[in-house]
Amino acid sequence: MPELPEVEALAEHLRTHALARPVARVDLASMTALKTFDPPLSALTGRLVTGAGRFGKFLDIQLDGLHVVVHLSRAGWLRWHEQASTTPPKPGKGPLELRVHLETVGGPGFDLTEAGTQKRLAVYVVTDPATVPGIASLGPDALTLSRDQLAGLLAGTSARLKTLITDQRVIAGIGNAYSDEILHVARLSPFALSGKLDDEAVDRLHAAMISVLTEAVDRAVGQDAALLKGEKRSGMRVHARTGLPCPVCGDVVREVSYAERSFQYCAICQTGGKPLADRRLSRLVK
Repeated sequence: MPELPEVEALAEHLRTHALARPVARVDLASMTALKTFDPPLSALTGRLVTGAGRFGKFLDIQLDGLHVVVHLSRAGWLRWHEQASTTPPKPGKGPLELRVHLETVGGPGFDLTEAGTQKRLAVYVVTDPATVPGIASLGPDALTLSRDQLAGLLAGTSARLKTLITDQRVIAGIGNAYSDEILHVARLSPFALSGKLDDEAVDRLHAAMISVLTEAVDRAVGQDAALLKGEKRSGMRVHARTGLPCPVCGDVVREVSYAERSFQYCAICQTGGKPLADRRLSRLVK
């Protein structure tokens, strides 16, 4: 799933390649991807791309007073093309959800695609991004959060730490992968209770959050959009590295699996050497 660093890099890619180019045509390949109807997609034609940014994990493409806001969800992606097919796509055929032609039909532009059968990618055409439900409920951005703000968000909560820092209503931008990395660098258990961290643990968590995300943004920005997924994987310390040695202590990286996802951690670095048991079988390891 694209998280804060990848979405920031995609926004920068659009700022570099799409800025000041007019929209020639928009092809919608999946009706379920478009979540708004007013303004219509046709209102984008002829408008210049004036900017690109993000709100948490939402990509915001600005076009002369309108915004195309995209949530890529788990399996969505933005693919830049220099020369697209001029034939309108057939709905339901392949991963293509929406295609934007810039300058001329068949010229440069980008595709929004989504792999798999669970179609959750969402596109909103709005005059104000704050009207997008997911943006309206976002917590503060992870990269702008101060140490004291983080402490305030944690105080009085009782959620597992990994659950809390991936809750977009609490902190915007962090997903499954980077939460694994942040907690590993901070030497904290994913199952630690968020409201019971002492001051020193909060210090470590905040420092890890800023350093991990900043390093990931630095690695991602400037990369070709097609290379970003590989760049994300190559920079991981524990996430998606089950069975491999921890780069800090050399112990094996372990995994906890759920129905639709899994997370990874190092028992030596994060849980006092105690493996986290399967959620169905035992108590939390704090």
